[in-house]
Amino acid sequence: MHTPSGTSLPFMPVVPAAFAPVRPAAPEDSRLPAHGGSAVLLPADCLPGLESAAPADEDAGWLHDALLGPHSADIVRYLSLARRCGGPVLDLGCGAGRLAVPFARQGFRVEAVDRDTASLERLRAWGRRIGPQVSRLLVTTRGDLAELRLRGRYRLALLAGTMIAAVPPHARPGLLREVAGRLEPGGALALDFTAHGLRGLAEEPRRTWAFQVPRFDGVEEWTVARQVFDLDGMTERITYHSVRTGKVRTERVVRATDKWIVDAEALAAELDAAGLRVERRRTHRLDGRTESVLLVCRAAG
Repeated sequence: MHTPSGTSLPFMPVVPAAFAPVRPAAPEDSRLPAHGGSAVLLPADCLPGLESAAPADEDAGWLHDALLGPHSADIVRYLSLARRCGGPVLDLGCGAGRLAVPFARQGFRVEAVDRDTASLERLRAWGRRIGPQVSRLLVTTRGDLAELRLRGRYRLALLAGTMIAAVPPHARPGLLREVAGRLEPGGALALDFTAHGLRGLAEEPRRTWAFQVPRFDGVEEWTVARQVFDLDGMTERITYHSVRTGKVRTERVVRATDKWIVDAEALAAELDAAGLRVERRRTHRLDGRTESVLLVCRAAG
C-alpha cells in the first residue's frame, strides 16, 4: 500500500527525535538535513519491495530482507506452481536465493541468475549450510537480464519480486523471447509486477513513508523512503535514508532503487509476441491507485 505524505494513521509509532533523514549527497555533504515531505509510518505488511537493488553489504541485507519479507507468501504460490509444472526451474533476478534455495530444498533443480556477485555467493553459502542435498541442485549464473543468453531448458521460469520492472522496456521483448525459446513445450513463465493507475501517479508523483527495520544484532535502524515517479520517462526511483544506531556509533546510509513503470497493456503485447499465452492473472489491491499483478504464461506448443 502507498499512503500519501502527510496522511495520519491510527496507532502510529513515534519516530525517535534524533532521527533526521539525509538526502543523497557526496560523502563530505552527507550530514546535511533533508528538506520537503513529511514521513508517514506504515505497518510492516504494507512496505513495497526493494526488488531491483541487491544488498551491497551485510548491513544492507537487513533492509533488503525487511522490504521483501512482507511478500514472502509468493514463495508458496510459486512453489505450488513448480509442483504442477516440474523442473528444472529458472529463477531470474534471484538475489540471495529467497526462492531458489527453498525450491532446491523441495528437490527442484534451479538455475539462479543475477547480476550481483555478492548475492550469488550468499545464495551458494546458504545452500552449502543446508547440505549437499541442496547445494548440488543449485546452479548460479551471473548475468544481466537485459542481455541474457540461456543454455538450458526449463519447465518453469520465474521473474518474481517484480523483477520485470528492473528490465528496461527496450530490452523486455528480447528477454521474453529468450525465456520463451528455452521453455519445454507446455512450460510456464510466472511473473509479478506492480500496476499503477497512471492518472493517480500524475496527481501524486511523490510519496514518502517511514518504518523501523527489524534487526536482531543489537542495532536499531530507522528508514525513511522517498518514492518519485516520472511519467515522461516511465521510471520510478525509491531512495532509502537509513539511520543505524549501535552501542558505540550512529551512521547514516542512503540507498536507491531505480525501476521502470510497467505498462500492463504493453507487457501483454510483448508476452503475446514472444509466444507466451497468459493463462492466469491474479490481482491484489494495494491501495486505490495501485495493485499487485501475478501472471502465469504458457509457452506455445
